[in-house]
Parts: sequence; structure tokens; C-alpha cells
Amino acid sequence: MNLEQYLEREEIVLAQNIVIKLEHFASLLHEWNQVHNLTGAKTIDAIYVNIVDSLYPMTFITKPKTLLDVGTGAGFPGLVLAIALPMCEIILSEPLKKRVSFLKYAIIDIDLSNVKVEAKRVECIKHKPFEMISSRAVTNTKLLLDLTKEISDVKTEYLFYKGSRVFNEIEDVHHQLDYAIVQKNQRNYLYIKGLG
Repeated sequence: MNLEQYLEREEIVLAQNIVIKLEHFASLLHEWNQVHNLTGAKTIDAIYVNIVDSLYPMTFITKPKTLLDVGTGAGFPGLVLAIALPMCEIILSEPLKKRVSFLKYAIIDIDLSNVKVEAKRVECIKHKPFEMISSRAVTNTKLLLDLTKEISDVKTEYLFYKGSRVFNEIEDVHHQLDYAIVQKNQRNYLYIKGLG
């Protein structure tokens, strides 16, 4: 299957120029991954599945103007969202050097002007509050909220890509949360619209 077929199957509608950029990202990642082992997604199909996983929340979130992605890794979801949301200013927080090198190369090669990489841990980032903070497979919900409290405010929304532990994690959070958990395939998308 090509990427467009994967997107159609999940009812994700994107402009053609964005699909072309996402395919370009997939082939870059596939090429780099053979040498640098950036992600467990070893085939183009596996990369497409990760792209769709990254994009699926666009079917239910409010599109932000500023977004921080915590622990972007090989680009999921942060770099994928940066391609799909060209009007959003996006910062990718990623401390691992080989992943930072790939992300910086991809940003230049795909010609993305709305995204930059911070080669540091999230708690070291200085920025005015983001409209949205996202993260996939990085630590638990309570710790993520604590680590980002200096760069969030009452209007900040959170989008965390989670597995089955999300239900226990929500119970550990001591805020009153306005949240939804959207389940798709093996993924639980935790969408927090506000901290009480």
C-alpha cells in the first residue's frame, strides 16, 4: 500500500503537497535507519503506519499555533505534525545526538520553515507557554505534566500517545483534568484540554 491508501483507510485528508513531503520523510528515515538505527520501524510500510499513528489525532484535536513535541525520536509525532501543520510553529525536544542530526537534516531536506530542534531535555527548554504539548512513548503522564509546567499555562492542551497504562496514569494525576481518551488500533490518544 502507498501512504495515500493508509491515510484514506483512517479517513485522514491532507493536501497532495503534504502527502508528498510525508513520503519524502518516510524514504529519508528508511535510508538513515539502515545505518543509524533511529527507530524500530524498519520498512517503509512500518514507517507509514507510524506516520498515520502520528496524524490520526488531527481528526479530533483543535489545531494549535505553537506546539512542543517532547522526545521526538525519529520524528514521531513531532516532525510528522510539522509537515501536516505548516502554519504551526513547532519545537522538537530530543536529547539524543544521532536523532537530532537526522531531524535537522530532514527539516532542511524537506524544506520545513515552521520547525526547529532543541537538542536538550524538555525541562531545559525556555519558551513562552505552548498552545499544545505532545509526546509519544516518553515517561508517564504525571511526570510529563510536571516537566512541562514552566512552558505551559491554563490554555495549554496536551496530546499524549499512550498504550494501555494510560488509564492507571490518569488516576495518578492530581489535577482535575478535562480530557478524552481516543482509542484506535493499539493506541490510546490522551487529549487533555485543560488542567483544573
